[in-house]
Amino acid sequence: MALFGKEAEKDVKSEPQLKGQVSAVNLPAAAGTGQEKTAARLAGVGGAEARAYLDKGTKISGKLAFDAPARIDGQVDGEVVAKDSLIIGEGAVVTAQVKAASVIVAGKISGDVVATQRIEIRPSAKVMGNISTPVLVVHEGAAFEGHCAMQPEASREERKVTVFPKEERVAQAGGQRQA
Repeated sequence: MALFGKEAEKDVKSEPQLKGQVSAVNLPAAAGTGQEKTAARLAGVGGAEARAYLDKGTKISGKLAFDAPARIDGQVDGEVVAKDSLIIGEGAVVTAQVKAASVIVAGKISGDVVATQRIEIRPSAKVMGNISTPVLVVHEGAAFEGHCAMQPEASREERKVTVFPKEERVAQAGGQRQA
């Protein structure tokens, strides 16, 4: 079930499925004792609370865009872009390209993950794809299969590669052999 307002959870027989492009909706603060379980699941790291949440049982195919901290516990296929932090919960299965400021992975991701600040891969996580981030934390027991680039954005832009034309390389190599 997708949770777009912090209402008490209800039993839903069918699994909702959305297709296309979806933008996250900001949620109001939790109040009342019936919502404590939901609020606990939304809690992020360092006291930050997810403002958008996709509960388990939710299946989304398409592009997701989050402006505030978000948490995914369902299934996503496509692309996920978050301006803030993104938490992939233990039960989540994400087959998508993920771009966010920071990403915490406890579930399964198949696809490339790019974070401008940090990526944390928890013990229950399985990440299959390339990752790019200036700070990487991999907990013992986590599975990661892919390539990792850990250079800050600034240094990546400052790098310069000089490629000599083929004729110059051949002439240089030929000139060295004759000497």
